[in-house]
Amino acid sequence: MAKPVIFTDLDGTLLDEGYSFHMAEGALALIRERGIPLVICSSKARAEIELYRRRLNNQHPFIAENGGGIFVPRGYFPVDASGLTVTVDADYQVIRLGADYAELRRAMQELREGGFEVKGFGDMSPEEVSQLTGLNPEEALAAKKRNFDEPFLFQGDRARLPLLYQAIREKGFRCTEGRFFHLLGESDKGKAVVLLSGLYRAKHGEVVTIAIGDGPNDVPMLKSVNYPIIVKHSDDTFDPRIHLGWVIKAEGIGPEGWNKAVIEILSCLGMA
Repeated sequence: MAKPVIFTDLDGTLLDEGYSFHMAEGALALIRERGIPLVICSSKARAEIELYRRRLNNQHPFIAENGGGIFVPRGYFPVDASGLTVTVDADYQVIRLGADYAELRRAMQELREGGFEVKGFGDMSPEEVSQLTGLNPEEALAAKKRNFDEPFLFQGDRARLPLLYQAIREKGFRCTEGRFFHLLGESDKGKAVVLLSGLYRAKHGEVVTIAIGDGPNDVPMLKSVNYPIIVKHSDDTFDPRIHLGWVIKAEGIGPEGWNKAVIEILSCLGMA
């Protein structure tokens, strides 16, 4: 039997507006009982994701900053460094797919000098990030510890967005949108999911991949798995910017929909 591997976004997906996963605890318990890897794939930074991994008692690899980095716990499985940028620290084998953060910060400054009203997390104090996001002080400080991706606000006329996107492309970067705009390099969630799925296949043989998200920055991830799932936003609607005809639409907002969809998929796979 193929081994399931679940990739999940956090904000608005596994986590509700209060950053709670309470409504998903039934499916989370089933995943733990069945020994199914749950891979967090988020725009959040490493330090933020580590907070939630501890709360979830999650020991699996994770993908940070919209696919900018893959963090594989040491001893989890070997990573072939051929053609990859891999470093090893005390806790992880780290696969870098994203841009250098210092270069992203320089680009943000140049965009402001070019007349665009943009403000990145690097321009904000932890208190500002906390007020903007609703994160507690510890989480807000963690959110500022970026390596591959810069979340930012665009405070100008949205009619100028095409000009902003063009300016970003001319600097050699890309922009994606979730809860915030994100300035990043050539990385995305899909590329990271494909790479990590390959590592799981090398370890387990056949795998079946499932991904759950809620916004446009999740689209590359959703395109890269066998079972793509989206959950509803807090207004009880699916994000209209996701144009995937084959996506599975979960009946529920955030973690409630997550819970229902995971149990249903695992039941179909004979694991519930």
